Amino acid sequence: MKNQLVTLGLAPFLLAQGLYVRRKTPCLPEPAGPRQGIQGQGPALKLLILGDSSAAGVGAPSQQFALSGQLVEILSASYTVAWTLTAKTGYTIKDLINILHTMPQMPLDIAIVVVGVNDVIKGTHQKQWQQQLDLLIQLLTEKFASPTLFFSGLPPMHLFSALPFPLKWYLGKRARYLDGTLSTHLSKYKHCQYLPMNLPFEPSYLASDGFHPSPDAYKCWAAALATEIVKKNA
Repeated sequence: MKNQLVTLGLAPFLLAQGLYVRRKTPCLPEPAGPRQGIQGQGPALKLLILGDSSAAGVGAPSQQFALSGQLVEILSASYTVAWTLTAKTGYTIKDLINILHTMPQMPLDIAIVVVGVNDVIKGTHQKQWQQQLDLLIQLLTEKFASPTLFFSGLPPMHLFSALPFPLKWYLGKRARYLDGTLSTHLSKYKHCQYLPMNLPFEPSYLASDGFHPSPDAYKCWAAALATEIVKKNA
């Protein structure tokens, strides 16, 4: 209750800070490069990466140095990876659900989902978040022949250098709340795995906008995902 009252009192100031951050923060583009392909040698692995601007690689100079490129590079040492990246800046979980409705059915082994930051910013409520998680999981399961689903945890937004205080405090609190809900909610699904965002978040792990991952962060993130994927397919 105390936090709710504090947040309510700060609401006008938080809104003003949010508008200021939008104006002053550089708008980095989604990097160029392939968004699908086949690479590697070994057993076949069909992979989908689905998500928001971080999944799309914003903060990297090209897809080679983004999450998809670095993840496929690691996995291709052990698998023949047929991969697809479907991601866009600004996507919320509702946007992912909408885009899934338009995608054709196909068999997949692994789907990686990166979502939540825009839901924090746009104020998605816990009940909406849980309902949309259920729908997203249902669609992924039905569309792609029950793949293993990996959900990346939300990043620690209170550490984003682009955000001033108290906005970073508020968004960080919201991010931790949705992230905790994500972790708990996924535990009821046997084919879903939650992967916490355990990056160091040193200055070198943030892109020039102070908001998105840098190539070093994408490398660390990709390595963590690859380790879990290999474990599941051992």
